[in-house]
Amino acid sequence: MPRAARRRQLLQAAHQVFVAHGFHGASMDEIAEVAEVSKPVLYQHFPGKRELYVALLDTHMDEFSSLLEAAINSTTDNKLRVTATIRAYYEYIARDSQGFRLIFESDLLNDREIGGRIEAFNAEFAGRIADVIAEDTNLAPAQALLMGRAMAGMAQVSARYWVDMADEVPMEEASDLVSRLAWRGIGRFPKES
Repeated sequence: MPRAARRRQLLQAAHQVFVAHGFHGASMDEIAEVAEVSKPVLYQHFPGKRELYVALLDTHMDEFSSLLEAAINSTTDNKLRVTATIRAYYEYIARDSQGFRLIFESDLLNDREIGGRIEAFNAEFAGRIADVIAEDTNLAPAQALLMGRAMAGMAQVSARYWVDMADEVPMEEASDLVSRLAWRGIGRFPKES
């Protein structure tokens, strides 16, 4: 099997195991078993469980980053931009992969390196939202950043809560409710000419 294909196979197996058991409950033995490879093959690609987890985390954050970036850049109409950005959180969390659990529910959030990676990811997108807010209003950068964090947090927390009640409230309806709530708040800050 080509190296890139093998790596994808190992990351898929690791995803299954880490989502099911968390970092601490996962073992390289189980990951190798799920991937149907020997442990030496697994170790040829990843020196240890931590490196494998980081590679998987980076893969999921890159995927989610692409969705968020597309939403932020999808329009210059801020009401539609708010809706698209919040919808991106819901769409990512609604995926069957449960990759969001690695980003938002990791049992390594208190770990300096991994928690730092996740915080940098969250800060980057709160900053992107803040940039748009700052461009359109006369808010100071610190105020815009606070609003960006609040909006990203609202999207993330509500989508994570929604995933357990998806049978009761369809995704489109749930993300629309939260988008309307967010827009009622942020829409009160007028655009500067």
